Amino acid sequence: MELRNCPVCGKVFVFVTRNLCPECAAKEEEEFRKVKDYLYEFPGATMEEISEKTGVSTKRILEFLREGRLILKKENVNILLRCEMCGAPILAGRLCEKCAGDMKKKFGVVKTPKQSEDMKGRIHLSWYKRQKT
Repeated sequence: MELRNCPVCGKVFVFVTRNLCPECAAKEEEEFRKVKDYLYEFPGATMEEISEKTGVSTKRILEFLREGRLILKKENVNILLRCEMCGAPILAGRLCEKCAGDMKKKFGVVKTPKQSEDMKGRIHLSWYKRQKT
């Protein structure tokens, strides 16, 4: 059991999965729901319009988009996110698909082995050893 201070309100809480106290986490979820519902109803809304109608700051709306919790539709050009590496327009997250793929290659993300008939139900570490050598 780990105790932490909430970065928003300063209250002490038991850390489980999110670095927010239960009250601030509930408030954030309510803000997320408002933005999501508004975007569902008005998919072509601008950032300023969403913020004005929902009462959620534009900074928080961008956080939801960067976290990948909200994903823009392709036709929504009013809210423009850019890849942090190349500057290409994206619909959610921090990187475009090309830059994300390049990062995976750069950091050596290992592909999982295809499961053959003799491997079903068993753990085979020998495949991973062959890949490293």
